[in-house]
Amino acid sequence: MLACYLIWHLRRAWAPLTYTDENPPRRGNPVGPATRSPGARAKASRQHDEHGRPRYSFGGLLDHLATLTHNDVRFNGTTATIPMLTEPTPAQRQAFELIGVPIPLTLR
Repeated sequence: MLACYLIWHLRRAWAPLTYTDENPPRRGNPVGPATRSPGARAKASRQHDEHGRPRYSFGGLLDHLATLTHNDVRFNGTTATIPMLTEPTPAQRQAFELIGVPIPLTLR
């Protein structure tokens, strides 16, 4: 149940980054075919937002967020390692802003 709620919450929060219909039309018949709003059709046809950034499917956005990684950098000839995070992309920054969570500085 918790996983379903988490996915529902993330789909709603990340709707500006994905193809999710932000204003779905009301359906009179619950078993009838779903229709898309004009906004959702525009999202799907353009495939980019007004700033030229790509839109993602929900799974595609999760895959893109997974590229934010923690790396241990070791310089040649030394035993010292320096922990580093990859630089977040604009989409990754916006995804964290939309859910109201800062980008983690460390990964455990």
